[in-house]
Amino acid sequence: MLKQTGETAGSNLNSPVKKKLFSEIPFLKGTRLTLRRLTRADQSGLQELVDSPSVYRYLPTFLFEQKYPDVGYVIDHLYDECWKESIILGVFMEDEFCGLAEMYGYRDPIHKISVGYRLLERYWGKGIAREALGMMIDYLYNETDIEIITASTMLENRASANVLRKNGFQLVVHAVDEDWGYDRPTVTDKWIR
Repeated sequence: MLKQTGETAGSNLNSPVKKKLFSEIPFLKGTRLTLRRLTRADQSGLQELVDSPSVYRYLPTFLFEQKYPDVGYVIDHLYDECWKESIILGVFMEDEFCGLAEMYGYRDPIHKISVGYRLLERYWGKGIAREALGMMIDYLYNETDIEIITASTMLENRASANVLRKNGFQLVVHAVDEDWGYDRPTVTDKWIR
């Protein structure tokens, strides 16, 4: 299902060398989707995503693509200013921008990362989030030294909770307060895989 680029030189096919997360910008190729680095050519799709209140109603306020008013600047600085805290990849279906996939909250001592995704509204309900999340899981567990993957969802975001369940995540904490940048704590569910 997943095709990778950037394999470690001299790696043995029978015992692949696990990469440290953040050692490369992943390029993930699945059945329908590609998860890859954003470029300036993706600016109009990213702008459409950032401008959608429907997309961001269940998300934290401090996401990198919303940090600056100019999405061109965001793309230009995504892999330097944001790197080592978060890996943000564009989600594409047949070269059409669908949204973003993110790996964030890296905890090296315990080999843990959190994942998230956000799609343009016209791509909701088409299995794209499920497939993109599956591709991230495959990459993280099979290609990197990550051992624990977590996610958080607002209680109201049932669609995202279903995507997590379909990808083998288990609900571990229900209705806990988190700081998502709003005026008061956000009540969330915590998931693990």
